[in-house]
Order: sequence, then C-alpha cells, then structure tokens
Amino acid sequence: MINFTNCKEELNNYKGSEKKKTLIYENKKYLVKFPDPIREKNKNISYINNAFSEYIGSNVFKIVGFPTQNTILGIYKYNEKEKIVCACEDFTDSSKTLYEFENLALSTNPDKKIETELSDILNVLDENKIINSTKIKEKFWDMFIIDALIGNTDRHNGNWGFLVDNQTKEVEFAPIYDCGSCLNPMIDDNEMEKLKENEIKNLAINCYSCLKENGKKINYMTYIRNTKNEECHKAIIRVFKDINIIKINNFIDGVSCMSNIRKEFYKEIINIRCKIIEEVYNKIN
Repeated sequence: MINFTNCKEELNNYKGSEKKKTLIYENKKYLVKFPDPIREKNKNISYINNAFSEYIGSNVFKIVGFPTQNTILGIYKYNEKEKIVCACEDFTDSSKTLYEFENLALSTNPDKKIETELSDILNVLDENKIINSTKIKEKFWDMFIIDALIGNTDRHNGNWGFLVDNQTKEVEFAPIYDCGSCLNPMIDDNEMEKLKENEIKNLAINCYSCLKENGKKINYMTYIRNTKNEECHKAIIRVFKDINIIKINNFIDGVSCMSNIRKEFYKEIINIRCKIIEEVYNKIN
C-alpha cells in the first residue's frame, strides 16, 4: 500500500461531493479521494467505502478495454488516523482539457435545462455540432452497459465528458472517471456477511442509474432486458465479448487491503449482472 501522507499537496480545484486532496506522487498529479462520513441517519457505518468502489469500478472498465483514469489504493494519515484512500491520476495536461457533459449541455440548448433525462441527453448529443455525435453516442451506450455491470448509481452529467485538444480542437470521449458510487459503498463488511443469496440477487437486480426515462430512474437490469433501444442492443454486442469475468474476479481477489467478505460480495454481484447481460447478448446477437 502506497503511503500518500507526505506527498506534496497543491490547492484543490476538483469538484464533487467527496472529501479530497490534490497531491503529487512520482511527478504526477492525483486527485486523492477520502472515505466520506455517512450523512444519513440510522446507518451503522461511519464512512462510505467509496475508495474500494472507485478503484474496483475503474479497473473493471479498464479490463473491458475502456480508456480509463489510472487509480491507486493507498493510505493517508490524518489526525493520527490512517485512512484508505483512492488516488485518481489527472489525465489532462497542457495539451488537452476536460469538458464535462454538463458544459456541452449548457451550450447546446439555451431553452432547456438538461438534467439526467435520457432523451434530453441523447438530444444534446444529436444536436451539438462540435462533437462526432455517432461515435460519442456509441461510447455513451458502451459506458452505460459497464456502469450497469458495476452498479454505478451516479453517472450524472458531471461524471463523464470529453477531452479537447487545445491546438486542433479535436474532441474525443474522455477516459472513464468517477466510479465511486458503484458496488454499494454504503454497505459495510458486517452487513455483507449477513446477506443471504436472494438478498444479494435483489441488490444486483434492483440497482438504478441516475439517468431517467419519463422522469423515473432507470433500473439497469430491467432496461437491458426489456429495452427496444437499438443503440443499447448494439452496445451490448460491442462490449459483452470483452467482459472477462475471470480476469475481473482475479483482479478483485488481488486487492490485498480488502476483506474476503467484500471480495466475495463484489464478485457475486458482478457475476449476477454479467449473466443477465449475457442472456440478452445471446438473445439479440
């Protein structure tokens, strides 16, 4: 485990809800995310396990073949307490700038506030003349399928975007980043250990995206099973063959600082979703 405690710190200019620092490690800039205190009442845990979620979720995307932000699990000592953190490498530099989707949405339709209604997001991608709409929509749907696999509940308009070359102005889909809300970070090891097989299956199936259809949050597995959306079907065909469940399981097993209880939970919930995606793949392919 890397100790980030004595790394050089810079002023933080990253947005988002998590507690974070900007640190320099081996001459690279990292956004280091801390476990967030629980703000909800009647919760038995003190901190969200978002560091594990960020690290595992990002690496699932990487295993499937997506350009993805590099992440490192480590420790940081603060007020005599040692915290497990996730360091996320800054993939921008002087030549490329990150623009989140919400920036594109603000500039595309001046008559409408774009939030997370799926049809509004797709309309922005269709209407905007700066991007290659066809390619970007493919990447969006590919990302949707893997978000479904890991159960990402917070892929809002500030959690994905585009890299713009500052000289050529060429726009490309940005590496995947911000996966801290996947894999049930609000459940601690004690709760996981008590979960029965049917309860884990329910957690896997009853997982909702922050994207909405007709004002209601989309249930990932229901949408994938029942949708008649051709773009979603094409994404399943594109990405399923690259979901190497053995490699994903081995990666999870190799995280030394994580309990076996959490490892087994992560593997089981991902495997359940993978089988559902496989069923749809076999049906439509």
